[in-house]
Amino acid sequence: MSYDVVIIGTGPGGYVCAIKAAQLGLKTAVIEKRDTFGGTCLNIGCIPSKALLHASEVFHEAGHTHAKLGVEVGTPKLNLKAMLAHKDATVESNVSGVAFLFKKNKIDTFKGTGKVVAAGKVSVTGDDGKVQEIETKNIVIATGSDVAGIPGVDVKFDEKVIVSSTGALDFDKVPDNLVVVGGGVIGLELGSVWARLGAEVTVVEYLDKILGPMDGEVSRQFQRMLEKQGIAFKLGAKVTGVEKSGKGAKVTFEPVKGGDAQTIEADAVLVSTGRRPYTDGLGLKEAGVAVDDRGRVAINDHWQTNVAGIYAIGDVVQGPMLAHKAEDEGIAVAEILAGQAGHVNFDAIPSVVYTQPEVASVGKTEEELKAAGIEYKAGKFPFTANGRARAMLQTDGFVKILADKASDRVLGVHIVGFGAGEMIHEATVLMEFGGSSEDLARTTHAHPTMSEAVREAALATFAKPIHM
Repeated sequence: MSYDVVIIGTGPGGYVCAIKAAQLGLKTAVIEKRDTFGGTCLNIGCIPSKALLHASEVFHEAGHTHAKLGVEVGTPKLNLKAMLAHKDATVESNVSGVAFLFKKNKIDTFKGTGKVVAAGKVSVTGDDGKVQEIETKNIVIATGSDVAGIPGVDVKFDEKVIVSSTGALDFDKVPDNLVVVGGGVIGLELGSVWARLGAEVTVVEYLDKILGPMDGEVSRQFQRMLEKQGIAFKLGAKVTGVEKSGKGAKVTFEPVKGGDAQTIEADAVLVSTGRRPYTDGLGLKEAGVAVDDRGRVAINDHWQTNVAGIYAIGDVVQGPMLAHKAEDEGIAVAEILAGQAGHVNFDAIPSVVYTQPEVASVGKTEEELKAAGIEYKAGKFPFTANGRARAMLQTDGFVKILADKASDRVLGVHIVGFGAGEMIHEATVLMEFGGSSEDLARTTHAHPTMSEAVREAALATFAKPIHM
């Protein structure tokens, strides 16, 4: 059987690409090695972590915030088994939804490990070892990423004591002490889950700031908020060892700028130092598909590799490792294969940290604008001056807008606050259409809403805010 396109991998990039391709009339098939569709994101990443984040936030609010609102519930009791069951049920609902969409769109599915044999040909190796070859006009590599580990350190994951993000979703009890190696998005999200549930959490980060590429001011203020929540930080620290110790584990690190090594012992260690493109066993070298110096599949501006008819999207190629970036690339490639003009605006891809409060950004940071020599103006507005935030006891954080000094075109927006991940999208739409801070400031916002802070920050950028 021959296809117009075969996609290897059914994470957000792969399954969205398949659905869009089928909608555009292409005969489509997918290859997936997991028992369920959805890739890392739906099975052991984005979706289960958000289920635990929300559940742990509700637990924390019941013990700390409800009484201030006149809701007396007593001391909440944690049922971790039930919380994990909610997480698992959420995953099942989502992966089943993808399976339904494949059937609805008449997409053929092959279970097994996919491999690129050559242009126009892929193979699928099933669990029984049998190999099946499939002919196709086009191949899309959407194999995502895997845990990167710590450069130069032999980390032996057992997913019980020394865990990756996968094991951190399934602790059978709350660790008394948890060390998180890596102060990026994954580490802070999962660290905050277990901190809210009662663990003492220490984050060890190589850089001198958390959330590496994010705006410096956002990083600093957000760190202070997390410290108030009880999370401790060791910044500028190079981890040199992670190993089991007794019933727990220990982490050894030394200051990047020099100094004596230190050791922290804990019940569990979460290593969350980033992810690497997953290309193992794909047969890229044999098929002549080039990779770059970071192990990513090399592509041109149309996601095409150096081999005609072979494309790649998502975490396995250049760009931010974000599910929605992969989805947009999947749609774009499907459109290209159908003869349309697929496109992704990489300057308007939002990023969200789903902690409490949330952190969201789109576009350039102040550091990036300064490095590029771009003259800009900035406007800020704190949630402490927002009526809805006060009513909900959610006054932590602020909105910051960066606009070109001459044209007023918005170049970046950064939000720390409750619901930041939802509020960032009006800024994304604004930037997609080349809007200015004045455009945003003159757009009516419903009152009272948290989003009024976005408008006030825009007013602060081109004129003056009203409520400060």
